[in-house]
Amino acid sequence: MLIERKIWAALVLATLGGEIAAGKDWEVPVGGNAYITKEAGKDSGGGGGGRRGGRGGAKWENEGTVQSLFFRVDRAADLELGLKLKAAVPADSRIRATVNGKAQELDLKSGATEPVALGKFPVKEAGYVRVDLQGVKKSGEVFADLEAVTVKAPDEVALNYVKDNQDNRFYWGRRGPSVHLNYSLPKGEPLEWFYNEVTVPEGSDPIGSYFMSNGFGEGYFGMQVNSEQERRILFSVWSPFKTDKPGEIPEDQKITLLKKGEGVHGGEFGGEGSGGQSYWLYPWKAGETCRFLNRVHPDGQGSTVYTAWFFLPDKKEWKLIASFKRPKTDKHLTGAHSFLENFADRNGYLSRGALYGNQWTCDVKGQWHEVTEAVFTGDDIANRGYRMDRAGGVKGNEFFMRNGGFFENPVALKTSFKRESTAAKQPSISFEKLDGF
Repeated sequence: MLIERKIWAALVLATLGGEIAAGKDWEVPVGGNAYITKEAGKDSGGGGGGRRGGRGGAKWENEGTVQSLFFRVDRAADLELGLKLKAAVPADSRIRATVNGKAQELDLKSGATEPVALGKFPVKEAGYVRVDLQGVKKSGEVFADLEAVTVKAPDEVALNYVKDNQDNRFYWGRRGPSVHLNYSLPKGEPLEWFYNEVTVPEGSDPIGSYFMSNGFGEGYFGMQVNSEQERRILFSVWSPFKTDKPGEIPEDQKITLLKKGEGVHGGEFGGEGSGGQSYWLYPWKAGETCRFLNRVHPDGQGSTVYTAWFFLPDKKEWKLIASFKRPKTDKHLTGAHSFLENFADRNGYLSRGALYGNQWTCDVKGQWHEVTEAVFTGDDIANRGYRMDRAGGVKGNEFFMRNGGFFENPVALKTSFKRESTAAKQPSISFEKLDGF
C-alpha cells in the first residue's frame, strides 16, 4: 500500500477524468509502476520482447537488468528523487539512475535504510518521467530491495501513478488503461447483426494486445497477440451466472457451444467473469484490415444465440468461429462496442493502437444502418487517473484508440466522436449462405 508522507489536497481533473492527489512529497511504489525493460543481453522493448522482461521490484541482482519506473507530472518542475528501500542494504553496492536521459551514479552503503537521494532533475514540460535503475557493482547478493521512488516537488505539482494495490490495482495498473468505443446504434427495429473492420498499424501490436472489434452486451469478439509466434481470433460469451470460476456455474446457466469452425478451439474461460470461449490460431498481420461479423438473436425458447464470423481475404469468404447459446436470455444485439487492452502486465510500458472503421448494423428486416458515432471511455485505472497514457478519436473515416507506452496528451474520457461516412462500403453479405447461420 502506498504511503504518501504529506497530502495537501485532493484534486479532481474533470477534463481528463480521474482522481489525482497533490502534495509536496510522494512515494511512487515499484509494484504498480515499474517494469524490467532490459535484461542481461536482452532488450525488452519493441514488439513484444517484454515477455523476456518482467515486473518491477523483482530480485535486483543482475548488472544487465534495468528497472524502469514511470510517473506523470502535470507541469514543468524541478524534482528531487530518491529511493525508498524495503529493507536495509545488505552490502555495499553502486547503482546508476537515469532520469529522462540524465544519468548519475551513487553508492549504497551496507545497512542503509533511509530514503537514498538520487539527486535533482528538471522536467521541462508536463508528461511522463522515466526513471531507469541499473546496478553497476555490488559486494553482496543484490544491489538493494526497492519499495518506491520518492518524489519531492513544488506544492502546485500533481502526479499521476498507480497509488495503491486495493482490488489488485498494481496488476491492473501495470497492464495499463483499457479504453473503449461505445457505438451509438440506430433506434427502431431490433438489431441482429454487427459488422466492423480493424486495422493495426505496423509496430503497434506488442505481445499482450487485444484488439476487440465486435463487443456486445454479453461478450466480445476480436484478435490477440499471444506470443512472438502465436496470434488468435477470439470469441467469448459470458454466462448469466456471475462468477470468476467456471466450475461454479449451474448447469441451467452454462453457455452451450452449438457449432464451431474447422480448427477452432472451444472451451470455457474464467477470471473476468466466466462463460464460453472459442479461439482460432490465425497469423493476422499488422497493416492489413481485418473484418468481423457477429449475429445475436433469440431462439424463441428463452435463450439467445451468439455467432461470430471472420473474413478470410485469401479465400474471400467468411469463416465460422463459433456459435454459442446463452440461457435465460431473450434479446437481440445491444451494447455494440470495441475496446483496446493489454493482458500481459509485463508489457504495460509498450504502446499499442488500432483503427476501427466502417461500422454497420443490420436489423431483423434485413436493413443495414451505418454507425458513425461513438463515445470514448476507460476502465477503473483510466477513470482514477492512475494511468493517463490513453487516447481515442477520429482519423478521417475511422475511429482510433491507443494505450500504453506512457505517451502524453491524454484524451478526456466520455468524449464523443463522429467519423466520416463510408456509405459506399456498405457490407454485401448473403447471410443464409454463412456456415452456422
